[in-house]
Amino acid sequence: MKLPKLEKPDRYQGLYIFDFGDHAGVGFTAEEVAELLESERYKDGKVYKIQRAYPDGRMELRAVSADRFELEAGMLFFSSDELTARDDLDRLVDWAVQMAPPCRANLQLARYAPDKFVVALVYPAERDDEVCSWLLEGHYRTVGPAEGGVGAVERYYRDQPEILETHQLFGASEMVSRTGQELLAALALAVQR
Repeated sequence: MKLPKLEKPDRYQGLYIFDFGDHAGVGFTAEEVAELLESERYKDGKVYKIQRAYPDGRMELRAVSADRFELEAGMLFFSSDELTARDDLDRLVDWAVQMAPPCRANLQLARYAPDKFVVALVYPAERDDEVCSWLLEGHYRTVGPAEGGVGAVERYYRDQPEILETHQLFGASEMVSRTGQELLAALALAVQR
């Protein structure tokens, strides 16, 4: 895969490279990659996330499977009483108002049993690193146990706890994702942004 020389490579950290086979494009957002992978024509493309980019043009890449863009991951924060769970929920909502999460996410307060509650933060699996960094930046802590990942969200959906409250969190994106014809029209470009 031959990549173009980038001006200000650090701007591309966190974005994606899409290898079409005959050429590659640098600078796609996760949403754009997901749209390309959903299409019949580009479903077999190879995807790499730019983990780090250096001033001299070097980049550290991580291969990302197409399946990862179809999954949801999340963090589940458990507590033994509703008051504590609501406090966990309120602090997450407050943090999302102060600093929007890096992507769209669903936040739910649910009851498993009279003495088992959970605050579930569910988001696209490919954005796991960014969401975890967002939680750390907000110094988010709970008193109860927590679990995370794709498997945790799958179990949460399978268990179907009683949903008491839900919030849709909208992500702050420095890059506006293109869709449809606008995205397709730019695929021949080696540098997307």
